[in-house]
Amino acid sequence: MKTVKALFCLLAITLLSATVLSSVRADTWNKKTVVTFSQAVEVPGKVLPAGTYTFQLLDSPSDRHIVQIFSADGSQIITTILAINNYRLQPTGATVMKFNERPGDSPEALRAWFYPGDNFGQEFVYPKVRAIQLAQTTKVAVPAIAADTLDDSSMKTIPIVAVTPDQKEVEVDKVIQTTPAVESTPVTQTYPSAEQLPQTASLMPLFTLLGAAFIGVALGLKLLLTLGS
Repeated sequence: MKTVKALFCLLAITLLSATVLSSVRADTWNKKTVVTFSQAVEVPGKVLPAGTYTFQLLDSPSDRHIVQIFSADGSQIITTILAINNYRLQPTGATVMKFNERPGDSPEALRAWFYPGDNFGQEFVYPKVRAIQLAQTTKVAVPAIAADTLDDSSMKTIPIVAVTPDQKEVEVDKVIQTTPAVESTPVTQTYPSAEQLPQTASLMPLFTLLGAAFIGVALGLKLLLTLGS
């Protein structure tokens, strides 16, 4: 009987470890990030009121970077938008939201989202009319789609271009580095500026729990060997 109880204990600990490992992998893959904005923020096609939101990548079979924005607890999806990799944006070691310059008192437009450890930013793709306005304000090319709204099917296939400050439409790869450079360059550690909103949450509690789970597995094996001898 003691041996059966030990086996059940070991099985429970193993399942706990597998669950924690799965959570760590999921957060790393989909880049789940909880962010709090102190004021209204513009994202492609929508303005988010001040508050807390969850950002994460959609598990999509297409090669598109599709970002979903949820309520703080992740129970309600608010909007789904497109993004592209931009390796020219300044890398950072922390989660950072970078904004475009804004005219007047309009909400700040979210330009890119950095996940900790990434050497690129997820740069957001705006509807073409709005992208032209942002390009003229910021004096840099802005990724764009020729549509004001998207559904699930068109989001996976609609062409993505870039618009320049002089309102020209060009191929994205011509003005934005969407793939890593051939020659690696040293990563410069930077700190968020006033226009950036850092995310202070980390995966440290998960790693602590994972370590505890492994210790539990080791103790369970030791107990099983003791009972069997």
